[in-house]
Amino acid sequence: MGDYSKALDFYDKALKIKEKTLPPNHPSLATSYNNIGSVYDDMGDYSKALEFYDKALKVYEKTLPPNHPSLATSYNNIGGVYDNMGDYSKALEFYDKTLKIEEKTLPPNHPSLATSYNNIGLLHGKMGDYSKALSFLEKTLAIRQKSLPPTHPGIKRAIDNINYVKKKM
Repeated sequence: MGDYSKALDFYDKALKIKEKTLPPNHPSLATSYNNIGSVYDDMGDYSKALEFYDKALKVYEKTLPPNHPSLATSYNNIGGVYDNMGDYSKALEFYDKTLKIEEKTLPPNHPSLATSYNNIGLLHGKMGDYSKALSFLEKTLAIRQKSLPPTHPGIKRAIDNINYVKKKM
């Protein structure tokens, strides 16, 4: 609803309860850190978003196996912040980490893979590498066409992204 201060208040209350009742590296704390980071991300306060996303990542790295989906989510969140900040090489580094986990752990037509291919494709487009962008965006479209109903807006978005990149080439 856009009421960021209220969201932060409630997420902070939840975090304080968890900090009093859970061990310091409990994954539930990481969930709270991610929630708070997401609010700051939505507010455009990228340094605060990174601070909380990084706290979540540190907990996950200590407590989860290296290919756990929560690690992929954390890498993706951090990549998204760097993307929003215009630090595309840093964003690519984190999006690549996300993709590596997903390629090892998800079936080849999973929608999360399509999202990762899309994020990386759009990033390559922003960086001016249109042939790489096109390759990733075509993978996005192929997965979405196999896994979504034909009228799903994600398919149209993928086609629009491909057409935009083709015009730039």
